[in-house]
Amino acid sequence: MENFEPVIVAFCCHYCAYTAADMAGSKRLCYPPNVKIIKVPCSGKVDAIHIMKALEMGADGVYVAGCLDGDCHFKNGNIGAAKRVAYIKKLLDEIGIGGERVEMVLMSAGMGERFAQTATEITEKIRKLGPNPVKSVNEAKTAA
Repeated sequence: MENFEPVIVAFCCHYCAYTAADMAGSKRLCYPPNVKIIKVPCSGKVDAIHIMKALEMGADGVYVAGCLDGDCHFKNGNIGAAKRVAYIKKLLDEIGIGGERVEMVLMSAGMGERFAQTATEITEKIRKLGPNPVKSVNEAKTAA
């Protein structure tokens, strides 16, 4: 486990979070390469199945990054995303995977520093939690 490097999937809205990631890159801010960014039109387009599928496919952690409250380009997509993330967190706790593997974060396009900080913090948090328990189940199925 000491050599464990988590895989993190970040669903980033096009207008704010993805632009914040781009700003982090433009400013040459460092954040872990563990974060794999998936650009979505709006965080509200991220459904529960997308989060669950990312975990099933081997992600150790997932976060949905959307616009700040009141600034969603699609009016309230970030509010819907936050509700879905809260639902998934509860579900993951109930089935024993752990809801702490999933987060919802809000940021504006100009928050490159926040994007880098969030990526670092979530990577460290997941590193401490260890590998996604679904990975070992999938690996056992593959080996059989």
